[in-house]
Amino acid sequence: MEKKVAVYICTGCGIGDALDIDQLGKVATEEKGVPICRTHPNLCSQEGAGLIKSDIEKEGANSIGIAACSPRVMYDVFNFENCIVDRINLREQVVWCQKPGDEDTQMMAEDYLRMGLAKIDSMELPEPYKPEEEFSRDILVVGGGLSGMTSALEAARAGYDAILVEKAPQLGGFQKKVETIATFPYQELRENDIEELIRAVEQNEKVKVYTGAKVEKTSGGPGIFHVTISQNGSTFEHKVGAIVMAAGWEPYDPNKLDKTLGFGTSPNVVTNAMFEDLGAEGTVKRPSDGNDIRKAAFLQCAGQRDPEYLPYCSTVCCTVALKQALLIKQQNPDASVYVVYKELRTPGQAEDLYRKAQEAGVIFVRCQSPEVKAEGDALSVEGEDELLGEKVLLDDLDLVVLATGMVPASAFGPDITQEEKEKEEGKGEEEEIEVPPDVIRRSNILNLEYRQGPEVPALMYDFPDSHFICFPYESRRTGVYAAGCVRRPMGRASAMEDAAGAVMKAIQCIELTSRGAAVHPRAGDMTYPEFAMQRCTQCKRCTVECPFGAINEDDKFNPLPEPTRCRRCGVCMGACPERIISFKNYSVAMVGNMVKAIEVPEEDEEKPRILVLACENDAYPALDMAGLHRMTYNAWVRVIPLRCLGSMNLVWIADSLSKGIDGVILLGCEHGDDYQCHFIKGSELASIRLGKVSETLDRLALESERVRFETVSIIDYHKLPALLDEFAEKIDEIGPNPFKGW
Repeated sequence: MEKKVAVYICTGCGIGDALDIDQLGKVATEEKGVPICRTHPNLCSQEGAGLIKSDIEKEGANSIGIAACSPRVMYDVFNFENCIVDRINLREQVVWCQKPGDEDTQMMAEDYLRMGLAKIDSMELPEPYKPEEEFSRDILVVGGGLSGMTSALEAARAGYDAILVEKAPQLGGFQKKVETIATFPYQELRENDIEELIRAVEQNEKVKVYTGAKVEKTSGGPGIFHVTISQNGSTFEHKVGAIVMAAGWEPYDPNKLDKTLGFGTSPNVVTNAMFEDLGAEGTVKRPSDGNDIRKAAFLQCAGQRDPEYLPYCSTVCCTVALKQALLIKQQNPDASVYVVYKELRTPGQAEDLYRKAQEAGVIFVRCQSPEVKAEGDALSVEGEDELLGEKVLLDDLDLVVLATGMVPASAFGPDITQEEKEKEEGKGEEEEIEVPPDVIRRSNILNLEYRQGPEVPALMYDFPDSHFICFPYESRRTGVYAAGCVRRPMGRASAMEDAAGAVMKAIQCIELTSRGAAVHPRAGDMTYPEFAMQRCTQCKRCTVECPFGAINEDDKFNPLPEPTRCRRCGVCMGACPERIISFKNYSVAMVGNMVKAIEVPEEDEEKPRILVLACENDAYPALDMAGLHRMTYNAWVRVIPLRCLGSMNLVWIADSLSKGIDGVILLGCEHGDDYQCHFIKGSELASIRLGKVSETLDRLALESERVRFETVSIIDYHKLPALLDEFAEKIDEIGPNPFKGW
């Protein structure tokens, strides 16, 4: 479209007091030739927003630059339809973090205005992606246990058709074998009501149920998933909009446990899951001979929270042990029942169940390393009682129950790395693509026809979680949402709540995708990557590096983008050496133009320039937070937000240094077990790419210290001023960039 640019400068929130607004206006009108430039004391007010709307309607303004507060706030106020809009952050990242009235502060504000106008000049109005085929709003639920059935019912109640696939001949999952449950308010044990839920699912007209079935194949993406279901030798095809993966869990294999716990030495040593089978007839009996239980011991954390076996806590084992202990006491109040624990965890009101067990006469023994001994029919547990400070022997036991914990269904199946998969398919043997290998599962849950693997990639402990802090239901396959114990260990109440949450995310995905918009974390973004295929060299970097499996390949290794899978992170754009991938409002050329818009003073002015490429998910908000707290930092800094640091293309480093920028610092999300990049691999990929920057610096005969990579979380805002000041001191020590003035 033919652009008519209008710039609006807010003078509120201290902006007008700290800056020469008239001079700022001249940068827009005289230097950049902007036809409309207005100021207002409160642009976010009804009157201020009305001023912009009036110019859009009467003056034909269609490309709007708003120089005011951070783009992270007031986005609803400055949302104008059919207009290109860019926000220029003068408040948080200029006047709130710099000295008012200072020459350097004014220069910073003017540079940000130039950069914003350069961005507007390169932007195009987004055109939402609409798939050519018919869009589906049906929801596939894989797994017919408690979580799966709850998800299907919640989808139906929200007005969506659900397709429920269960591999067993009947619905119910593990709960089908559980006769008695302990749940809120944890005052009494009660009969399991799973049959009521099964009937509700089977009788709901909006839920199509397949039992004794599996998903043979899943292709496509959100709104256009094509699913093949096999059942009793027949196949059924469905198109669905989103998928809830509620495949459940399996008990940890007790045969893997340390032999001191006694599994396999006696039929009377069982797991907590096996205990439920013992009570299937209504009364728990001794497995070896069917006699009554007179004396039993429950050993908690059997292999759990142990890096040698199961490194995590399975959440529910303590509550389950209390329930099972109470069952024995209900059968025989005179029975001696012991719970041997390392730490006893009864979250929330489940504490009441602990009190009830105490009142019933259950004896609790704190012991870190109990040992089970079996000699013929004789069974005992020996260990150090930490509270008594002495060894105890629980002998003449009829039953020992080991709390072995939950393993997600996604963990079962062989593991292969991305590189191994390449070799299996006969691709990529001759070229090395430096990408952190992902673990790919072959657990036969979804059987995705994705170039990146047949199942959802696993994260820590094999759980298919995309971002465990900010987006708990998400998986790394867009439109696929994990629910229940396949996502993390949890009890009944949490599993049902989880199922409702996951299906709500599936509905959000369907509705956003139907409008051509992205899901998290750039929810609502109408752009998507466009490929200039005539320059593609089939290097496969985009397909390998995409964290979300949004790009497949044809038989000639040409990328085949699947836009409804795309999360708009731009990792593919940063990966492409030929720079053939771009978005309407985000491209290699656009950021390059923003860099070129920075005015670099001559060497004798002794005002170096430092470019900060900041991830918009954590680093940029952290800079805003520093400004909000009025924390000052070096005025040489110029910040450009990136969708993800993984979208960084190395040409920006070369452009910056060849222009005379004295230093470049990359600020990305922290990654690892305790924190994650919002786009999973972005920070890691940026760090890997940065390893190649030394080649660029050597070619330009520049010092390697001029480019630095740092990771920050949003709560690290207080560290940023010192980090930026220290880098500025280092740049000052190195000296000016010799390319200044070229």
